[in-house]
Amino acid sequence: MSGKMTPYRENMKPNKLKQQWADGQPTLNAWLTIGNGFAAEVICAQGFDSIVLDMQHGVMGYSEMLSILQSTTAYPVTPLVRVPWLEPGAIMKAMDAGAYGVICPMINNRAQAEALVSYMRYPPLGNRSFGPTRIGVSAGRSYASQANEQILCIAMIETAEGMKNLQEIVTTPGLDGIYVGPADLTLGLTNGRLAPGADYEDTEIVAAIKKILSACKESGIAACLHCGSAEYAAKAFGWGFNLCTLNSDARFLAAAASVSVKKARELLGHADPEHKPNPGY
Repeated sequence: MSGKMTPYRENMKPNKLKQQWADGQPTLNAWLTIGNGFAAEVICAQGFDSIVLDMQHGVMGYSEMLSILQSTTAYPVTPLVRVPWLEPGAIMKAMDAGAYGVICPMINNRAQAEALVSYMRYPPLGNRSFGPTRIGVSAGRSYASQANEQILCIAMIETAEGMKNLQEIVTTPGLDGIYVGPADLTLGLTNGRLAPGADYEDTEIVAAIKKILSACKESGIAACLHCGSAEYAAKAFGWGFNLCTLNSDARFLAAAASVSVKKARELLGHADPEHKPNPGY
């Protein structure tokens, strides 16, 4: 052994998603709600382009988020974090921990979109506080000088107010994309006519999704959609979406377990007509 230490990466590790989108490549995303590093590794090993750690509705806190970001570094996936809300501390800590992009829920107007951008960019482009404690090591020495152009700033449009202010949101300088939250969007647009979910065929919801997509395309930013199946994701990619979430870790787990239990009961001749699989959120 020479005893020579491996040096830090000099140039910041590039954001794979940005390059894929620039090349016109559709990207597959997995949604992580389980706060466990090994569970995240299992998902990352399946070939996804990106993962989103859900700090809003997922069962994980900061420590679990950090553990997942550390445990998945070896995989060729781009890690994003959905923060709980439009709050600068949570947004900046997610990036300092290693997120290569932040998805912020419930962005309803231009002022909120501008605030989101400001929290994510170092001066002079924003007001992000300097202190990249972990990502300054994991991403490379030049992180501070390249983060503004590499870290993805993505707003969620998922309310009636957001739809009303769609154009002013998508044209916000510094915004990289929109993530469509179909469940909350449905609650906001249909006044209870439809239950929250995904993979809608309802004409009103599909029209709203396509309207957001069109606005993103006109503004030159990425369009992302939360789906619940490969079939719907393929349809959405055909419409022109850049990124589609195939499903969450919890739903992948529930679906696989349900299939195995059902098959085993059938083979044993002990089918349970009373049981209905519960896929969770």
